[in-house]
Amino acid sequence: MADALRTETVGGVLLLVAAVAALIWANIPALRDSYDSVSHFHLGPEALGLNLSVAHWAADGLLAVFFFVAGIELKRELVAGDLKDPKAAALPVVAALCGMAVPALVYTLTNLTGGGSPDGWAVPTATDIAFALAVLAVIGTSLPSALRAFLLTLAVVDDLFAILIIAVFFTADIDFAALGGAAAGLVVFWLLLRKGVRGWYVYVPLALVIWGLMYNSGVHATIAGVAMGLMLRCTPREGEEHSPGEHIEHLVRPLSAGLAVPLFALFSAGVAVSGGALGDVFTKPETLGVVLGLVVGKALGIFGGTWLTARFTRASLSDDLEWADVFAVATLAGIGFTVSLLIGELAFDGDAALTDEVKAAVLIGSLIAATLATVLLKVRNAKYRRMVEAEERDDDLDGIPDIYEQDDPAYHLRMAAIYENKAAEHRRIAELKAAERQGLAEVAGGAGEEGDRRA
Repeated sequence: MADALRTETVGGVLLLVAAVAALIWANIPALRDSYDSVSHFHLGPEALGLNLSVAHWAADGLLAVFFFVAGIELKRELVAGDLKDPKAAALPVVAALCGMAVPALVYTLTNLTGGGSPDGWAVPTATDIAFALAVLAVIGTSLPSALRAFLLTLAVVDDLFAILIIAVFFTADIDFAALGGAAAGLVVFWLLLRKGVRGWYVYVPLALVIWGLMYNSGVHATIAGVAMGLMLRCTPREGEEHSPGEHIEHLVRPLSAGLAVPLFALFSAGVAVSGGALGDVFTKPETLGVVLGLVVGKALGIFGGTWLTARFTRASLSDDLEWADVFAVATLAGIGFTVSLLIGELAFDGDAALTDEVKAAVLIGSLIAATLATVLLKVRNAKYRRMVEAEERDDDLDGIPDIYEQDDPAYHLRMAAIYENKAAEHRRIAELKAAERQGLAEVAGGAGEEGDRRA
């Protein structure tokens, strides 16, 4: 089960199932009250400032596990992946920034012209890593690995900046004493890692203390998860089969994909949806701005930022990718489920009706983006599948793909012999069939000469 949960496809399916379950639970009249009761049920130590609702625990606590894994992924990309090379890293990083700026601009313009609230400008800026990678894994079976690396880097940087937006723009009061304590805890965490101290019984309690202090400081607690993930060493030393970061990610990912993210979706996606509410998504400026930001703003921002960067700087697109691939991924990045729902709750805190409408807009915008991206990725995947089949073709059965032997005379001699053998076989079959037809004709002719009796 743990191995299954480590695959992006399974994690994405669980996220989708949890979101659908939340929508069903919150929209069946007989169950609606129980959904609200469970979501708003409080538990936790009041003395530590952690008497939170179940929904709050999911958004601030469990989601920190998800961002801890995202921080490890980002660190691995920085030290051993595509972000290690500044030229290769420039494109997805700029794409992520443009993919946040343009949706925010689209939302703001929509609300300024429509008389809506600009408070939700950050809602369409985030990309959901789990959903986007799951869709890519299911659809893009033959797509180049460079495309997944581009999307992963883009999404991780996107989510990192989204969390910074939460910390800067959606933090009302900061308790500097608690924030200083969290910073001191992070320093201790880093020093223990540098000293090579091992043992979950050391790091798990320390991580919980850092998380609690970060939460009480007023800064969004998921920042603690990202910070600790970035501190882990992700390059193996001599004698190590795997780095500590890889090992811990291997252990924690099933918890993130199988529990943390699905529970967050379960208690965040429970929006009361009706025909009128769905219609309002495309009529109210706040909700329309979210949908346009996710579907149009993300695609234009990411693709435009990538193209301009490649056009006017030394950064270049991977040789394995084409611009049509980048546009498909830019469309896929419009899936803004997890963090967009979180920012929607923070942006319109105190207005329950508008919060639910914005959540509905996030769901609809993400669904539209996922549908469009699926169509585009299927087209690209079909092309790459044909290329893979051509590259793997080995008609002469010598263990070397034919595409690499076009300049080898011996290859053409082998193929000529194969074709000659096939031609001889076809001639033999044709002669047998001709003989059979001739025999049938003779039998039929003989039958006709004997008083029209049946042969």
